[in-house]
Amino acid sequence: MKIMFVSLGCDKNLVDTEKMIGQVAACHDRDGQYSFSFTDDEYEADVIVINTCCFIGDAKEESINTIIEYGALKGQEGASLKYLICAGCLVKRYRSEMLKELPEVDGLIDLKSLRLLPDMIFALMNGQKVNSDDYLTRDPLTYDGKRNLTTGGYYAYLKIADGCDKRCTYCVIPYVRGSYVSVPMEEVIKEAEDLAARGVAELILVAQETTCYGKDLYGGKKLSELLHELCKVEGIRWIRLLYCYPEEITEDLIRCIKEEPKVLHYLDMPIQHSSDRILRAMGRRTNRREITERIQKLREEIPDIAIRTTMITGFPGETEEDFEDLLDFIRTIRFDRLGVFPYSLEENTAAALMEGQVPQEVKEERRDSAMQLQQEIAFSKAASFKGRVLDVMVEGKITDEDVYVGRSYLDAPGVDGFVFFSTERNLMSGEIVKVLITGSDEYDLIGELSENELEFTE
Repeated sequence: MKIMFVSLGCDKNLVDTEKMIGQVAACHDRDGQYSFSFTDDEYEADVIVINTCCFIGDAKEESINTIIEYGALKGQEGASLKYLICAGCLVKRYRSEMLKELPEVDGLIDLKSLRLLPDMIFALMNGQKVNSDDYLTRDPLTYDGKRNLTTGGYYAYLKIADGCDKRCTYCVIPYVRGSYVSVPMEEVIKEAEDLAARGVAELILVAQETTCYGKDLYGGKKLSELLHELCKVEGIRWIRLLYCYPEEITEDLIRCIKEEPKVLHYLDMPIQHSSDRILRAMGRRTNRREITERIQKLREEIPDIAIRTTMITGFPGETEEDFEDLLDFIRTIRFDRLGVFPYSLEENTAAALMEGQVPQEVKEERRDSAMQLQQEIAFSKAASFKGRVLDVMVEGKITDEDVYVGRSYLDAPGVDGFVFFSTERNLMSGEIVKVLITGSDEYDLIGELSENELEFTE
């Protein structure tokens, strides 16, 4: 039996997908009747598992279209598909609708029940009609080692919590993922040690909000304590932080980033807007002055820190004045990395009921204007690295050329840029080397392997 996995949406979803793959890879049919292999060819697959997303309208549409596309393979000449299973956020949010309107789906796995996936596959293969309501048991927040990496093996996302308590007025996450739940620290460390033993050199910490880690378990924010423990894990070279809300960034966390050599000087800080009026309407718990002061503090303490953020244009009630405030904020702060997204109206959220919904074309025009401004800032910042030597993690080699592709501390995988550098040395993916930056090409840096042998990171 050949199984294909399709992971849609965010990096948190990817972690769930990798753990589902691990569950299937480790299982054995109780009767010894079936064996399993994995494929990325949908025509070869007997079973396709889709981990869905519904964070915004485009993600929901992509999930539904993917389900329909793969479901159409059933009975198609040249295709082997027998069973289609769906998991993830779309299942949680639209479970009853999917059961009624997507007959091509043979089973639904709840977000908290991913370890039951092998049982569902066995049941289907044994000719049983699956009742998806039987697959709702909550997974324990323990690490069982069953995780197959899909990121190349030298970096991995480490999910330290799930859910969210913020209740921003535009966001469905609390209603889909539930309240904030931290993974116990000993389980996080266990998983990190396992990943390191497999050759992972970079851990990328993710959650809906990493900065609140531990509040539910330990009575206070414990992200800095977790980082200190993770830094002790042998084999881990880099630790990158994503999804750090500005109001939750403590002095202890800043000091930890500054003093722990393994913690990269990189911070993903979702901000969403700068207008105090819009921030209040969004249900955000901060304002422009406080955000500015937090960024200034970070840059004072860690001068080379790279700050990434995201912004939303066209939130209900956003005026031209509000948007000009946002442009002024981007121009003043000069973020190292910035993504801008037009507001997506999500049903059953408070923002969906607000007056002053902005036309789609205006949302997109404002998004384009903000990204044009950020592009100028980003290109200028990239050019400023000429002459510097950076640690670069090798990701691969350009075929038939002595040019490698890698990432520096400035670059989270999948969302930021690359470093292209030349050398005649044979390098391995995951190796960290010193690169002299000689120029830039838009968002990417160009360089060459440092000639000083003492500068190589062994």
